[in-house]
Amino acid sequence: MNDQIQNDKSLETRKASASAIVPGLALVLIGLLIFAGQFIKSDWMGLLFLPALGVIFLVWGTISKKVGLIIPGGILSGIGAGAILVEGPFANLPGEATAGVFMVAFAAGWLLIPLFAAMIDRKFHWWPLIPAVFMAIIGAALLAGGAALQVLEMANYLWPVVLIAIGLYLILWRKGVQR
Repeated sequence: MNDQIQNDKSLETRKASASAIVPGLALVLIGLLIFAGQFIKSDWMGLLFLPALGVIFLVWGTISKKVGLIIPGGILSGIGAGAILVEGPFANLPGEATAGVFMVAFAAGWLLIPLFAAMIDRKFHWWPLIPAVFMAIIGAALLAGGAALQVLEMANYLWPVVLIAIGLYLILWRKGVQR
C-alpha cells in the first residue's frame, strides 16, 4: 500500500516538474525565434514568425493540456499561413482572390482549435466553427468572384439589420418573459 502511495506521489512530482518546464521551453523558443529574426534578414523570416508562434502555442497547449493556449495557436497559425500563401504561391492573384485565399487559410486556423482541443478535452469545442464557417464562406465568395461578390456585397448591407432584429427579439422576448 505504501509503495502505491509512493508511486503516485512520484508520478505527481514528475508531472508537476514537466508542466513547469513547458512554459519555460515555450518562452525560450519564442525568444530564439525573435532573436534569430534580428540577424537573419529575409522576407521569409518575417513571414514564418506568426505560424511558428502559432505552432509553439498549439504544442504548448497540447502538452500542458490547456485549451486556452490552443486558441491563440490556431488563430496565429491561420493568419501566418494566410500571409505565407498570399506572399508566396498566390502572390499574383487579383485583389479579391488574394483576400479569399487569406480568409480560407484564416478559417483553417480556426478549425485547428477544436481539432487540437479534442486531443486534450473530452468536450467538443464547437464555438470556433462559427468564425471558421463565416470566414470560409467569405473567402470562397472572394475566390469565386462574379455573382458571389454581389451576394457578399448585399450581405454587407444586410448583416447589421440581422443584428438589430436579433437584438430586438431578445429585448422583446425577455420583456415578455418577465411579465
